[in-house]
Amino acid sequence: MKIREVIIVEGKYDKIAVESAVEAEVIQTDGFGIFSDKEKMNLIRKIANKKGIIVLTDSDSAGFLIRKHLKGCVGSNIKHAYIPDVFGKERRKSAPSKEHKLGVEGMKKDIIISALRNAGATFEDEDISREKNGEKVTKTDMYLLGLSGGEGSAEKRKALLKKLDLPERMSANAMLDVINILYGKDEFLKLVENL
Repeated sequence: MKIREVIIVEGKYDKIAVESAVEAEVIQTDGFGIFSDKEKMNLIRKIANKKGIIVLTDSDSAGFLIRKHLKGCVGSNIKHAYIPDVFGKERRKSAPSKEHKLGVEGMKKDIIISALRNAGATFEDEDISREKNGEKVTKTDMYLLGLSGGEGSAEKRKALLKKLDLPERMSANAMLDVINILYGKDEFLKLVENL
């Protein structure tokens, strides 16, 4: 399956995992190296403007920090793919990560493909539109549903993230973006009924 957008990952093993799952151009940030590599950041900006990018980082704090930096530097033409929190240790490592979560390199191909599909990746060999008809979920909806700005909202969001198989570190704004990619408003309201 060929993807039109360029996929941004943290390291070389993440790149190998993505390239084994899909046919795509993949650029690695070299972890926190992206913070000081102005040339690579300029390249990523140009690619984002021309083809669009999909950021696929680990679900740990480092991955979210890199994701936030890229979003701040690139602005538009950026999509975010999220892998679920899976606890364990990659085969090549002698010990688990600090947060005991598998990174992109430890994900199975179908999980990587699903994450890219859920982010709205453009698969060139398929006619797929991830656009949902109808209204979008708004910040006001999130507040009224008790998912932001109120007592217990963080716990409720965490429970919903777990139910949707999304990373627990996802911010309310990132969660809202993903919800609007994956679900229509009516479908989302049904999902939160029993929280």
